[in-house]
Amino acid sequence: MSTGTPTGPRAGSRTDGLGLPPGALAAATARVMARCDELARLSSMSGGIERVYLSPEHARANRLAERWLREAGMATAQDAAGNLVGHLPGRDPDAPVLLLGSHLDTVRDAGRYDGIVGVLMAVEVVRLLGPRVRTWPFGLDVVAFWDEEGARFGKALLGSSALAGVWDPAWWDLRDADGVSLREAFTAFGLDPARVGEAARRPADLVGYLEAHIEQGPELDGAGEALGVVTSIAAARRWEIAVVGEARHAGGTPYDRRRDALVGASEAVLAVERICREEHHVVGTVGRLEAFPGAVNVVPGEVRLTLDLRGELDETRDATWARIGGELDALTGRRGLTWSATAVHDAPAVRCGPLFQDVLHAGIAAGGQGESPALFSRAGHDAMAVGRLTDVGMLFLRNPDGISHHPDEDVSAADVERGLGALAAAVLHLAHERSLV
Repeated sequence: MSTGTPTGPRAGSRTDGLGLPPGALAAATARVMARCDELARLSSMSGGIERVYLSPEHARANRLAERWLREAGMATAQDAAGNLVGHLPGRDPDAPVLLLGSHLDTVRDAGRYDGIVGVLMAVEVVRLLGPRVRTWPFGLDVVAFWDEEGARFGKALLGSSALAGVWDPAWWDLRDADGVSLREAFTAFGLDPARVGEAARRPADLVGYLEAHIEQGPELDGAGEALGVVTSIAAARRWEIAVVGEARHAGGTPYDRRRDALVGASEAVLAVERICREEHHVVGTVGRLEAFPGAVNVVPGEVRLTLDLRGELDETRDATWARIGGELDALTGRRGLTWSATAVHDAPAVRCGPLFQDVLHAGIAAGGQGESPALFSRAGHDAMAVGRLTDVGMLFLRNPDGISHHPDEDVSAADVERGLGALAAAVLHLAHERSLV
């Protein structure tokens, strides 16, 4: 991890305090933490948190968040993809808006802060700054995205992709574990598939996008820092890989006659780990491995596995995939096997806007942290889709031991309070910068 501070003539151009009443940040933080707990009770599973796209829990969460947005002084609407949007205009009601937000959906057996804390922090920033926004050259929108995780239909970033105007009609045929298609789920939820394009924003209508999020990694915690600024979001690709050999009798087939697909696939898993450890800022994960025919007394004839590969840059990620492919060629050749791969996901790296990094660094500095770490995000975020439209910036909050997508996921109230102050100060810096344009 590297460290960075604002540079250039824009950075630190205004260092006034937030000018908030005593205790305002503490009260806002208390609301964020309490509402994270309240949303955690909206779950489809017993004894854990699961809240997926176009579910009854989605509808209940939107109703609850809509009330909070209105309390913060915003007009609200559910867009054509099921995202919840709050709007507060600047001095010109037709002026562009700065988007703030994150997502409200979860993985299965989730923690209570991934995505959620960013939405609730955005609500509180509007509540803290709202009276001033009427004089600004831009308005504020808070967006609570849905299906960032892709937990129901296997395709991540559906809500933010709709906002970015990059909805793929092929997605309508995606099905969940119960066989329900995305099109059917849309209709059952009360949305019209033919109108999904209405969720799209135009670049000219946006100032940019700022998102606060727990880090989902251990770097801030290891460095003893509460907050950091994201430089880029990892380039991610995913494949479904098949390793094919020959199924034969486990007792009757000597080792020199075996074409054991599971042994070859196991060697491939180790190769992924070894190669990615040797690369800079690249991580690879085999998340699923299935052997066929799957009988205790049969040499596996085929293995299907998944590979998730992420890198700070597209070029290093793709070079790593080329190395992995070469290793698969070699090991399957030695063992009399074949392999094939089908790409199922491809997301280019998204670099955060320099000005947005600057205002976030300045916002952190205004709270007294000093030099703020700059780091890239290995996890994917809605900012990846929004980055197709406009500049994005991300504020990371310390996550103890980096645990996420797990019930033990955590963030402290003290760090949320620091993050609220930094995010609000960053928005103020941006308003000042825009007023000079």
